[in-house]
Amino acid sequence: MLRDPQEAVVQKIIVYLDDAAYARKQLAPIGSDAQSTHWVLVACAPRMTQHISKWVTHRAREAWRGKWAERLFREITPHLSARGDRITTVVAKGPLPELASQLSAEHSPSRVLDARRPRSGPELRPGSLLGIGMALVLAAD
Repeated sequence: MLRDPQEAVVQKIIVYLDDAAYARKQLAPIGSDAQSTHWVLVACAPRMTQHISKWVTHRAREAWRGKWAERLFREITPHLSARGDRITTVVAKGPLPELASQLSAEHSPSRVLDARRPRSGPELRPGSLLGIGMALVLAAD
């Protein structure tokens, strides 16, 4: 069975994301060449705290996750579809390693990009770094 020649030139990229603005910055330089791209966007919703999960039903959590992912996809897909790229959306509902292996098998060969916002803490602006530095200098005196 022969493959369609157009299928051979499609670049597949699996992208894990949780913040549209951050992901747009990460995706800007990728896929901008003449090659057609098939984006598999995986929404990774923020985890609910254990306290909240005691009071919210499973159905309500799934509904919230769906609405959250829909809003995320609505913010990021126009940027990608404007280039004529194909987009598939997936909402992560379980452990990410299992989903990653499933998607990699389903969409191989593909590139994988983790465009989730880093969890290292709040971003510090230069002004706040200066303020922290001044506080340390004053505390040392």
